[in-house]
Amino acid sequence: MTWSTSKVLVTGAGGFIGSHLVARLMELGAETTAFCRYTSSGKPGLLDLLPREGRPEVIFGDLRDADAIRGAVQGKHVVFHLGALIAIPYSYVHPREFVESNVVGTLNVLTAARESEAKVVHTSTSEVYGTAQTVPIAETHPLVGQSPYSASKIGADKLVESFGLSFDVPVATVRPFNTYGPGQSARAFIPSCITQALVRQEVHMGHAEPTRDLTYVTDTVEGFIKAVECDRVWGQTINLGTGTGISMGDLAGKIVALLGGDIPLVLDEERKRPNPSEVWRLVSDNRRARELMGWEPRVSLDEGLARTIEWIRAHLDRYDPWRYER
Repeated sequence: MTWSTSKVLVTGAGGFIGSHLVARLMELGAETTAFCRYTSSGKPGLLDLLPREGRPEVIFGDLRDADAIRGAVQGKHVVFHLGALIAIPYSYVHPREFVESNVVGTLNVLTAARESEAKVVHTSTSEVYGTAQTVPIAETHPLVGQSPYSASKIGADKLVESFGLSFDVPVATVRPFNTYGPGQSARAFIPSCITQALVRQEVHMGHAEPTRDLTYVTDTVEGFIKAVECDRVWGQTINLGTGTGISMGDLAGKIVALLGGDIPLVLDEERKRPNPSEVWRLVSDNRRARELMGWEPRVSLDEGLARTIEWIRAHLDRYDPWRYER
C-alpha cells in the first residue's frame, strides 16, 4: 500500500475518531477527502481544529443520500466508513433515525464502493457484543442488540459481511473498544468526568460497576491504517482493544487522582441506562489484530488520560459541564 498515490474517502470525518484518522492520512501523504454531515454552520466538525495547511477537501452531505455518497466515493481507492449516529441514550428516543443513518447509510457506502471498485474499512463497535458472555471477547462472540444503537450497528456489520461474500467487495470491519482522547465530546464518560471535575468540583455518573476496555485514539487510528496495509484483513472482523478492563467507578477515581483533587463521585439516576440494556462488561481479545496486522496498543491508560486532561483544560470553552449530553 502506497499512501502517497492513494485516493481516500473518510465518512464521519468531522467526528472524534474520524478527524484523528484524517490528520494521520494527511501526514502519510494520502489524497484525502472528508465526508461530513451538513449543518447550517457550514463547519466540518473537529476538522476545524486542524491547521489550515493540513485540512482535506470536504464534501458535505448525508449518509442517507445515495447520490451524495456515490459522488463522494467515485474514483477513490479506499473508503474508511466511520459515519454513524453513536449516542446510545439518544437511540432510545429515535431508533428509526439510527437505522436509517447506520444501516441504510452503510448500504449506500457499500453500493457506491462496489460500483467504484473501492476497498471499504467499516467501523463497528464493541457494543454489538452486549454484556460479555465470555471474557475476553473474541470476534466470534455472539452479537446482542442491547440498545437500538447496537442493533443498528449489528445490521450494518452484517451488510458489510454480505457485500464481501456476495459481491466480492474487499471489506474489513474494525471493532474499536471505547476509544478516548483529545476532541471527544462530553457525550462520552471520560470527557464528561474530566470537565465536571475541573469546573463543578464533583462528578455525576450513572452506574459505577460497568467495565470498559479503553483505547487511546492514536492507537485506534493506527488500527485503521494497518488494516489497509495488510492484505490478510479483507473479509475479516478485527477487535481493537487493549485486553484490559477497568470499572467506571475506578476510572472516575483515577481521573480525580490525576487531577490531584478530592472530588466526590455522585451516582445520578438520570445518567443510568435501563438495567436490561446496560452492557456490564466489555474487555477485548485482540489476538487477531496482533497476529494479522502486527497491531498493539502503545499508549497506557495513565498517559492517555494525562494527554486528554491537558487537551480539555486548553479547550474547556467547547464543553458545558453542567449539561448531561445524551
